[in-house]
Amino acid sequence: MSGRQHRETEIARRIRAAGLAAGRTSAQIADEIHEQCSTQFGTSRIKAHRLGHGIALADVIEQIRALFERDRKSMPGIGETLLSAYESGLKRPGPEYMHYLCTVYRVEPHELGYDGPCICGHGHRLSGVLNAEAKELPLLPTERELLIQPMVTEPDAEEDENILRRTLLNLLNQDAGSPSALDGPVLGACEGIRRRMDETLVSATVSAAMLDQWEEATLSFGRQYTTTAPLRLLCDVLLEMSAVRTAMSRRQPIDLHDRLLRMAAQLSGLSGMIMINLGDHRLARSFFRTGRTAADETGDRALRAWICARESLVPLYFGDAREALNLAKKSRDLAGNTACAAQAMAPVVEARALAMLSGGESKKEVVEQAKRALAKARSAFTHMKTEDQEDMAFGYTEKQLYFYQGDVLTKLGQTLEAEVVLDQALEKYQDHILDQTLIRLDQAQCRLLDGELDSALEIGTRALRMVGDEYMSDLILRPALALEQAIMARNAEHAMLPEFRAELRRPRAGLKEGGA
Repeated sequence: MSGRQHRETEIARRIRAAGLAAGRTSAQIADEIHEQCSTQFGTSRIKAHRLGHGIALADVIEQIRALFERDRKSMPGIGETLLSAYESGLKRPGPEYMHYLCTVYRVEPHELGYDGPCICGHGHRLSGVLNAEAKELPLLPTERELLIQPMVTEPDAEEDENILRRTLLNLLNQDAGSPSALDGPVLGACEGIRRRMDETLVSATVSAAMLDQWEEATLSFGRQYTTTAPLRLLCDVLLEMSAVRTAMSRRQPIDLHDRLLRMAAQLSGLSGMIMINLGDHRLARSFFRTGRTAADETGDRALRAWICARESLVPLYFGDAREALNLAKKSRDLAGNTACAAQAMAPVVEARALAMLSGGESKKEVVEQAKRALAKARSAFTHMKTEDQEDMAFGYTEKQLYFYQGDVLTKLGQTLEAEVVLDQALEKYQDHILDQTLIRLDQAQCRLLDGELDSALEIGTRALRMVGDEYMSDLILRPALALEQAIMARNAEHAMLPEFRAELRRPRAGLKEGGA
């Protein structure tokens, strides 16, 4: 030990002895050590807690190993060198080590000098232990209970939430644009939260202020839908959904229960939308089914129609145009005469499904039928509320209308009209890379239909190059592969085709094996 370290330890030892004699807690002693030693020795908060407990690096390592063994986990790779790096600020603990360090020192991450919540979702102080400040004031039974007991959740629910919290913390610690995997544990956690919401809906007081916060959070997630990477947003949405489910697990006053049901439907529907973007149509269907269960209990025609219209995109994107057509018609019937987003969205899905069923043949009756559906959508859009016209997730915007109209015209082979509308759509899209890419792939299809293979390949290659790994999914791969096949049918030896195929098959970390 250097002379500097020896002086630091000696001062910390005296502070600890005086603190114990005065009846202070280890956390309070650590704060005093940090206050007195940080300026002179650069003592970090995490090191101050070890010194406040009067233990060596080896003692902390052994406690962490004992906790891993208690939790039936394989022995951790943490050693004195790594812990010393944490204490010197050269490294930051990952989510799992952070949890166990907090457990050892019985504090929260911010008390060790780190931002962000712990992955476990509850406090680390021992049950029955209150700090000195809390002891000075008499507490009501309910207040004391909240101080000394973590919120009780089912073990399975807690584990699912921990998986999502770990994923969320990993995403927050990654550089922007870094790949992220929708792996088995994450999918299992998604399904677990959705299933428990189902169970609560068929079985089930929270304050109005808390409901206001949840409703605002739900609307905020809708606004983030176009700007946040899908997996990152999914973690936030499902953690909020889990909190709403917990509130619904006990019977609520009817007005509060209706608001919770509405949020359950919206969060389930939004989860289904994100699953489409991630390319998992099976989980997307499951979330929409859960959303329908919640929406049906509200009796809100607009909400029920919105869920159904959004669900119709699953078969539309993943290969069953006839089912998409049926769901779109069901959505239109549910909406009835209610001015809402589904009234504009459902006819567009009908038109897209009709175009797909035509097989690319511009039959006059199909073209006319699809264009009549688009006209209905435009008319319905003009009657929507302004706030619904500006909401990409829970409403229906003008740029979405342009995009899907261009897609229909492309599939019908009406290339002149399609290119004009697609150009307008792309000009309006500034913040949603998924839709931008789909628009560009439609533009490439238009050029192909007009016999301009060079232009089609140039647009298609540029579109794929702009997509980050975190956004690449089956949703993009399917139309890109369709473009490749159509070009090969025209000219399998085209000079620009290898570049497009290389970009299409470029290794992308985090992409699900085998698609959806």
